[in-house]
Amino acid sequence: MAPRILLARHGQTEWSLSGKHTGRTDVPLLEEGRRGAKLLGERLQRAPFDGLPGIEVRTSPLARARETCELAGFGDRATCWDALVEWDYGAYEGLRPQEILAERPGWLIWRDGVPRGETLAEVTARADEVVAWARAEDRDVLVFAHGHILRSIGARWLGLPIDFAARIRLNPTSLSVLGWAYGEPALESWNDVGHLAA
Repeated sequence: MAPRILLARHGQTEWSLSGKHTGRTDVPLLEEGRRGAKLLGERLQRAPFDGLPGIEVRTSPLARARETCELAGFGDRATCWDALVEWDYGAYEGLRPQEILAERPGWLIWRDGVPRGETLAEVTARADEVVAWARAEDRDVLVFAHGHILRSIGARWLGLPIDFAARIRLNPTSLSVLGWAYGEPALESWNDVGHLAA
């Protein structure tokens, strides 16, 4: 079977709740985010995942992703990987989209990027690195990371330019699965938050 990549976005933080661009700032999880991470872990213990025995796990080194990974029960199996850190938003770190749009009407991060931060090409290269690693494995892999880098990985898994990521939102503590259909890369499931209703 061709390998799949399971994507887990970190739990809710104060900044994600308020819509602030949270790149490299190490914002902690809210209690809601901790609860969501535990519920995600419980879901991954049940069928069809059954605890994901033998799966390789990697996490962003930022605290909100690492803690989500730990609370979900995968901390002892996880390796930190810089390729999974969130986009470096440069001058837009900590700003909400509406604040940026007030200065730059029509701005779209997936098209226009950010000043003094990571370029679209740099984010694409990191996403491609993750996709290449996942496809080279002989088993499924699980990653814990952040909204924009995970959306970028989704776009690149499908072979699409990074601006496609504008069309595939991700909620905190969501689970997505990138797999295959008819031999082609496919979204098996996306932005699934069913476990949060528990």
